[in-house]
This record gives sequence, C-alpha cells and structure tokens, in this order.
Amino acid sequence: MRRLLSAALALAAALGISAAAKAQTVVADLSQSRVAITTNFAGSQILVFGAVQETGPDAGTPFDIIVTVSGPREPVTVRKKDRVAGIWVNTEAVDVTAAPAFYAISTNRRMEQILSMTEDLRRSITIPRAIRSAGLASQVDEAEEFTEALIRLKEKNGSYRVEEFGVTMIGQPLFRTDINLPSNISEGRYTARIFMLRDKQVIASYTDVLDVRKVGLERWIYNLAQEQAMIYGLLSLAIAMVAGWGASAAFRYIRGN
Repeated sequence: MRRLLSAALALAAALGISAAAKAQTVVADLSQSRVAITTNFAGSQILVFGAVQETGPDAGTPFDIIVTVSGPREPVTVRKKDRVAGIWVNTEAVDVTAAPAFYAISTNRRMEQILSMTEDLRRSITIPRAIRSAGLASQVDEAEEFTEALIRLKEKNGSYRVEEFGVTMIGQPLFRTDINLPSNISEGRYTARIFMLRDKQVIASYTDVLDVRKVGLERWIYNLAQEQAMIYGLLSLAIAMVAGWGASAAFRYIRGN
C-alpha cells in the first residue's frame, strides 16, 4: 500500500508543475481503471489514493479531503403515494432529469466541518446537489420532498452512500479511501473526484475515470435483450418452460419414491 502512495508522490514530481503556476496540486490514482460485471459479480472495492503537493506559506498546515465517485446519469421517476378511500395509491409523479445511478462520498471529517454551502453550490459535491432536477420545482410544490425520497430509496439499495471519516490521512501529504461498489451497479462511465479543502474552501482538485462494463455471458445476455428483444423473449420463455418441466418431473419422481 505504501508503494502505491509513494507512486503518487513520484507522479507528482514527474509532472513538474511549478510552484509559481499553482501552489497546491492533488495527484491521485485508482487501484483499477476497469470493473468487469460477470454473472457472479458480487460487488467490488476501489482504492482511491493520492498525495498533495503544496508550496507557499500554507504548506504543511492541515487540510481536508473529500472523495466522490458518481455513476452514469439517468432519468428517474419518483412517485408519491397517498391514502385514497382507505387504499394507498400513486397520486403524484415527478421526473428527475438526470440523477446519478451511483454516488458515494468519503471524507476525512464531518461534511459540515469541511465544506461550505457556496463551494457545494459551485461544484455539486453533496448528493442533493449532484442530482440534477431541472424543471422539478415547476412540476410539484414539494420538489425538495421528492428529491429526499429519491435519496432515501437509493441509500436503501446501496446506490447512494456517505462515509464520513472514510478518508485516512497518512501523514500530512498522503491520503487513501476505499469505495465499495454494490452488486447491482449499472455499467457505464464513473467519475472519481478528489477535492482538497482548507477553511471550507476547495483549493485543488483532481478527476479520474472508472469504466464499468458487463463481460462474458452477462454481456451476451444484455446485448441480446437490447438488440434482439423477440429472440430474448422466446429464449426466456423456453428456459422457463424447461425449468418448470424439470421441477415437475423431479417432484413426481420424489413422490413416486
């Protein structure tokens, strides 16, 4: 592990960024740049590690780190249920235009201690700010309520998570954190962002990319469902019929004995 962190420092030196151009620089990397989703995929863990290269009068003073990993954006419909004549039914629905399929945040301290509202508005770091809900307020009066409901649903299935104190500071310039990817993760392009903060202000940042793709049989089934829907449906029906017949035959055999 220390060799990985040493590599981050070596990379910072290799970049040759002059102190005059920028006093603070974040250099980071991911333990892997590609995640393969197979039929037995049970989740994965990504190590985000790096170092801060800093010059000037503030060099050596404490700083904070926030790491975010966000998945591909997708439209989501959030529905609200109300009791009508004693029955719970959907009474309202709101379309969120582009919510991240996955969003994880890891920090070295509590979020409210290290991030200002202004910086959050500017960079969309927290989960509510990361959800693009353009036009949401015009659809319903309780726009914030629907956004909170979406976050609760995503947190429940592990797609959204916040881990305060999840970033470990190794000495002053080095840091690391582990980001857990759930088994139900969507494929696509994931973006890792690392923010260096001091006095609740972002003073340096770094961005990297993680590619999540289905491979093998999982990829073949996905492509078949997307490109040959009729064949996929017939194949699914045939498999269901064979499975039903097999279960029936096994049951008759057991009863006969």
